[in-house]
Amino acid sequence: MERQRAIVVGAGVGGLTAALGLRRGGWDVTVLERAAGPSAPGAGIVLAPNALRAFRALAFDVASATGSAVPAAMGVRLPGGAWLNRARTAALTERYGTPPLAVHRAALTEGLAAALPPDTVRYGTTVLGVHETGSTVRVRTDAGDVHAEVVIAADGIHSRLRDQCFPGHPGLAYSGETAWRTVVCADGLPDLVTSETWGRGERFGIVPLADGRVYVFATATQPRGIRPADPLGELRRRFGAWHHPVPDLLARIDPGALLQHDLYDLAAPLPRLHHGRTVWIGDAAHAMTPNLGQGGCQAIEDAVVLGHLLAEAEPEGVPRALAAYSAARLERTDAIRIRSRKAGRMAGLRNPVLAGARNLAVRAVPAQLALRALDGLYEGFTLPVPAAPARP
Repeated sequence: MERQRAIVVGAGVGGLTAALGLRRGGWDVTVLERAAGPSAPGAGIVLAPNALRAFRALAFDVASATGSAVPAAMGVRLPGGAWLNRARTAALTERYGTPPLAVHRAALTEGLAAALPPDTVRYGTTVLGVHETGSTVRVRTDAGDVHAEVVIAADGIHSRLRDQCFPGHPGLAYSGETAWRTVVCADGLPDLVTSETWGRGERFGIVPLADGRVYVFATATQPRGIRPADPLGELRRRFGAWHHPVPDLLARIDPGALLQHDLYDLAAPLPRLHHGRTVWIGDAAHAMTPNLGQGGCQAIEDAVVLGHLLAEAEPEGVPRALAAYSAARLERTDAIRIRSRKAGRMAGLRNPVLAGARNLAVRAVPAQLALRALDGLYEGFTLPVPAAPARP
């Protein structure tokens, strides 16, 4: 039987994971990416145990592509250096079977692309829209039309395909925070620990990566669209007097590699994660703030679940498989989107009284209880049973 065809729009982590899952499920896959080539500057990603479990279900070896070093602990601090809470990596491993793995996005996307046949990814191709024609979808691009039985929209937070197919959806909502991020060298900085430091309306994150570098991020509560003339100077003004090693990390930042993005999430859930034979994954489906470190992880879960369901689908069963995907993913991803928004509001409190009460509350939570609160995130990945064919 002739292979079914899938078009994946977007060559990020979610799109490439979906392409790999579909390819291993017997589909012909083409990934269309508007960027001229691979690119993930200044970006780290923390692969939580749920994402690593999804990759194992796909038989993709993350460590061989990215490295496997993990920090000894992770937790939340105050600007003076005191810890509000701290979890040992050994405790995370004991509870969830594996610790989180922090990697550079470029290493992960390169590893995923390398697992696909050559020429699967077509760079420099912009998708303009989709149009269903019976049992196939016509995908309009700036390089001409292509056809497929399924289109996977992995085109990010500003998804053009989401706007086309759900024109009545309210779209994105600004979180009230902007974020800076980059990756720096860790040489000479011993004993780095994954941490997020909470000030009042400001946060600073330190994430040692598996390749020996450090992913650094910072956030600040402010109106959208503000871009300081000297971004690095702005970070030094805000965070230069914070605890070690924050000043040392600021001194290592290359201004040309420092990214700034305002943080948005989806204002409301989509009514479903598919429309005809087009299906959404990752930020295109359920954009969320990064406060729980689950945006990329949920994209990976989406991709693996979708590939699993489509691998079993006969041509006439594709619509049923896409409906099963929506049913499997919509509730979980929207709950995490809402939880992430709430976590950001708590972490970004500016009022000194409220921030002080928050700090006392976080410090008072027993370590075991704090760890248990992650169960819904880290143990929530499952592969659904494919829907049985309809009886004639």
